[in-house]
Amino acid sequence: MRQLTGLFLFFFVLLCLLPLFLVKCTPAPPGITVHLYLKEEKRIIALDLEEYVKGVVAAEMPAEFGLEALKAQAVAARTVAVRRLRCFGGTGYPAAPGADLSDDVRDSQAWLSRRQLIAKWGLLGYRRYWRKISAAVEATSGLILTYDGQPIDALYHSTSGPRTADAEELWGKSVPYLKSVPCSFGQHSPRYQQERVFTVPELFSTLGLAESADGGAAPRILKRTASGRVGTVQVGKGVFSGNELRLRLGLASTNFTVHRREGKVIFTTVGYGHGVGLCQYGADGMAQAGKAFTEILHYYYQGVELKKLRLN
Repeated sequence: MRQLTGLFLFFFVLLCLLPLFLVKCTPAPPGITVHLYLKEEKRIIALDLEEYVKGVVAAEMPAEFGLEALKAQAVAARTVAVRRLRCFGGTGYPAAPGADLSDDVRDSQAWLSRRQLIAKWGLLGYRRYWRKISAAVEATSGLILTYDGQPIDALYHSTSGPRTADAEELWGKSVPYLKSVPCSFGQHSPRYQQERVFTVPELFSTLGLAESADGGAAPRILKRTASGRVGTVQVGKGVFSGNELRLRLGLASTNFTVHRREGKVIFTTVGYGHGVGLCQYGADGMAQAGKAFTEILHYYYQGVELKKLRLN
């Protein structure tokens, strides 16, 4: 009996460890190749587009989300990649000659290898979540979003708050498919509302300002955008755009209020991220309400078409 128990445990452990050995030895299927620059390792790897998309979805969206939300994320991620791929006439990743994208979210999209995902989820979590993400990606294989026949700039973010932002609000340029829409689906986001607290000296120092004689009055919001985000704000003698202030202070979004309390300055933000395009928590809320990934995508990206990539 002990021998049978020991044999069972041996094969169970072997089954759990198998993904670790498959990470490097599983060959990529033929298709469109992505040349991905790994920033920490300072090297370029080549992998199939669909395998790349799986790593992006796993890195960018919680695997617990509804399947239709994961499908929507897969299409958006694939569209971002195709728009950058040099084989489709994209700019690639200029900082690393020969690369199409990097794995740094500040440059393109986050991406995690299977080994990193095992470390993130654990062995059992990896087996469960990788199957789910693979199913979402494979169900949308080759699908991208286009406008006037070209891949769109498929921007996405975590949590929009009551509305997504119009691209023109943030970057001063109108994009026909990146318009503000109401979003009541993402209120289950843990980052829907947050606070950042600064002492007056911390605030002025971070912004490179000299503290005013009155000890620093509360920042004054001068203008809000159509979606309710801060357009411009005055801090002391300095005037900043909402997006500049968000980046410099590390605020969760440009949708914020600000007040003084007990000698400190409190920023209360609604939403998380730049707010343009697909709201990830909103997509999950729509998925939980029974919406298909196509409905989710057409809601957040106006006037777009879904098209299938063709391999030459």
